[in-house]
Amino acid sequence: MSTVTKAIGLAKKLKHRFQDELRERTPVYLSPVRRIERVALHERVCAMTFDDGPCRLPANPGKDGKPLTLHLAETLERYGARGTFDVVGDTSENYPDTAGKEGSAEWGGVRYDHYPDFKKDADGGAKNCPELVGRLLDGGHEITSHTYRHVLFGPKPLVYGKRDPLENLDAVVDDLKRLDSLLLSRYGYQIRLSRPPHYVDKTKDGFSSYDAYGLMGYQYMAASFDGAGWLPLSSYDAEVRAMIQPVEKALAEDPDYFCGQIIFQKDGYNMARRSPVADALGKQLELLTSNGYKVVTVSELLERSPFLDLSPEHPAFSAAKTLLDGGWCICFRDNSLRPNGILTRAELAMYRYGWKTVAERIELVRKKEKICRDVTYQHPYAAAVRAALAAGSMQTLLERFRPDDAVIFDEFAAFCRIELGAQPEKISGPITHEAAVRAISSLLGK
Repeated sequence: MSTVTKAIGLAKKLKHRFQDELRERTPVYLSPVRRIERVALHERVCAMTFDDGPCRLPANPGKDGKPLTLHLAETLERYGARGTFDVVGDTSENYPDTAGKEGSAEWGGVRYDHYPDFKKDADGGAKNCPELVGRLLDGGHEITSHTYRHVLFGPKPLVYGKRDPLENLDAVVDDLKRLDSLLLSRYGYQIRLSRPPHYVDKTKDGFSSYDAYGLMGYQYMAASFDGAGWLPLSSYDAEVRAMIQPVEKALAEDPDYFCGQIIFQKDGYNMARRSPVADALGKQLELLTSNGYKVVTVSELLERSPFLDLSPEHPAFSAAKTLLDGGWCICFRDNSLRPNGILTRAELAMYRYGWKTVAERIELVRKKEKICRDVTYQHPYAAAVRAALAAGSMQTLLERFRPDDAVIFDEFAAFCRIELGAQPEKISGPITHEAAVRAISSLLGK
């Protein structure tokens, strides 16, 4: 392993450790957009995602001369699997630029990424490879958005300090719309999931990928297991082994390890301009299928079980899924329902108005508006609170909303009567998220 590769690996470990520590300290709020890494599932079903394609160039080292994307699709299909291909639109606009050092994070370009390679943009992307996109759709695979130009949503100084990010949230949304429109106009295909380039979430103007995805109606597709093909090692064979051995080890230690997981792969070359996924994917699939796994698209996985912490066997699962499918904002940003948590007043407003006020919340932040004495534009539920107050389904007391107070039954009942036109059955004790979800679902079914 080269010094550069070791440095990149160490930087990634430090970054993930920092992000884990930051995540533990950062409050998690209800969000219309959920970061989906894995789901609670007790059957052997998982999903595989493939970033940065489609790629018309063949595998390297060469195998059969077929485009890499086609090779991956055919490999999946031999095992009865369906993949989720997280495609880009076209990176040919990302010039002027200079080629980066092979083996470094800038291998494909110093200022921007270029897929499938520097000065070979015409051989990649959904715009340039319609035959590959059509083939994926014909094969039952899923297409998701890795953005049109694969430009960072915001700065990332630790690894990509020389990169030029997009200017602001509006630029991010415009880029997402380009790929969305391309898939819709050419194929009548509606994108539902997206993954930000290099997982950079914050924009230069203080918003995030969650705001952009909310405006697009997307969910944030992350991953829980790294297929490992992107990192260059001492040889191609070492890279192939590095993709197979972790899967083999995980299954040997726990055959149920991959239940509900989303596996990250790369539909393209790694930093050494090699594609170990071409040889490793078949062995990974052989290991999974021999252990009784079915590999499905991410959307199919979510249809089976959309929640991080609520499996289909949970008594509240059916009610929660009914509300989620109906546009209710009942999940936290990490895709958890937290059924035993106590429902707060602001969370109740968010349940109903989270999706409906995505754009309004952004405008509140831009205008720095205040809703009431204890809910300003900085509160993540500010727009939802304003909507609930406007509907008359929730009230202030002495110009205070008391967003963090637990909902009492009388408030919950009044909310249901006004929003749903029905009276819920009495709930004894504190109103938990599970109790609220089941009560609201029951009223919707009447």
